Amino acid sequence: MDYFSFVTALSIGLLGGAHCIGMCGGVIGALTMAVDTRDSTRRISLISAYNIGRISSYVLIAVIFYLLIDQIESYFALSIMRSLAGFLLIAMGLYLANWWRGLVYLEKLGAHLWRLIQPLSKSLLPVKTLSHAALLGFIWGWLPCGLIYSALVYSATASSAANAAFIMFGFSLGTLPTVLLGSFMAERFSVFIKTKSVRNVMAICIIIFGIWTIINNHAHHVGHGLHSSHSTVLQGQY
Repeated sequence: MDYFSFVTALSIGLLGGAHCIGMCGGVIGALTMAVDTRDSTRRISLISAYNIGRISSYVLIAVIFYLLIDQIESYFALSIMRSLAGFLLIAMGLYLANWWRGLVYLEKLGAHLWRLIQPLSKSLLPVKTLSHAALLGFIWGWLPCGLIYSALVYSATASSAANAAFIMFGFSLGTLPTVLLGSFMAERFSVFIKTKSVRNVMAICIIIFGIWTIINNHAHHVGHGLHSSHSTVLQGQY
């Protein structure tokens, strides 16, 4: 398993917390309001089921996307994917800090699929059972989100479908603390994480991750090219 990429994806999920609150805040609110505040056990159970469903959908999407990308055998094409992941992370950071909203156009593309899926969630509200909460989370995992798309492209550069799933699982775990805190301390935590200074710090960290991804990919690509050239020279000597 690619543990380094797992940790990187985990960090991306953690740093993108402010965006997660904005995207999932509404459905989390619907979950918490459906349960009596005194029934903490049931509230925890519903929120846990929702997040299990949400994480499952992220992992499934990563596997599907990887299998589509895996049809591209070219190393050069995979190198482009790694660079694209870096640029998407930079765009996500700019989007998070509200410095540039270009990622909105990518989310609008995903909105076409979301319009077909989203009506299914309406029949699950108000949430009354664990299975409904899990299914709601699974559906909500398909919500158009630039942060998810960034992690998805990053996971697609893995060496196998299992590794892609593992990386996306890492990203999902990274989003979990923010979503859980937003569930149990919704108002206070949302105000804190949406403050300009907090969002800017998270945005800068994500941008740094994006730049690092591009530089690391370039170095790896150059190293691979030198190795290939060296191998060709050696083959020519025999």
